[in-house]
Amino acid sequence: MDDAPMVGLMGRVTGTVGPGLVGEVIVRVRGGAEHFLAYPAAGSDRIERGTVVMVVEYLPPRTVYVTAAYDA
Repeated sequence: MDDAPMVGLMGRVTGTVGPGLVGEVIVRVRGGAEHFLAYPAAGSDRIERGTVVMVVEYLPPRTVYVTAAYDA
């Protein structure tokens, strides 16, 4: 797997992201769409399924920290 830049990419939550939860997001990267385990960038945020998010930190190989891309 190459080291494609992840920070700044947009994705969509497919499994709720929040405190005490291991969420999931799908991100378009490397010419396709891939699933990543996801945690909230702000530890107290809860991000519901279907929300558009931005990757703010990437921990290879499959973990990202995300924040909601748009205000609710």
